[in-house]
Amino acid sequence: MLQKNKKGDRDMNTIIHITSREKWLQGQEKGIYRCESLDTEGFIHCSKIEQVVTTANRFFRGQGGLVLLAIAPSLVDAEIKQDKVPSHGCFPHIYGELNLDAVIRVVTFEPNEEGEFEFPVEFG
Repeated sequence: MLQKNKKGDRDMNTIIHITSREKWLQGQEKGIYRCESLDTEGFIHCSKIEQVVTTANRFFRGQGGLVLLAIAPSLVDAEIKQDKVPSHGCFPHIYGELNLDAVIRVVTFEPNEEGEFEFPVEFG
């Protein structure tokens, strides 16, 4: 398990979870975030910042109504593992529910006219 750092400083190892705005709002109402993959696979899929666009275009192409959850790993209560995905590299996975205070930024994530995603300028 990763060390916790409750300072609130920007975490240089920020990981990203792509989800629907609706699922994120449900998580906020419940006070904890879950997604289907936690039940079916045992973890919440995340990406490193440099993997976000490729992941989005592979799994969410043309889908609207999405948000990016920027997550500070040092604030996540559940265990995070870097899992190897054959032919795609290592991806961070959260093995449990996501505590909301670990989400340091939420950014609207919409595809362009061709249905493809580009890296949001909000992450500068």
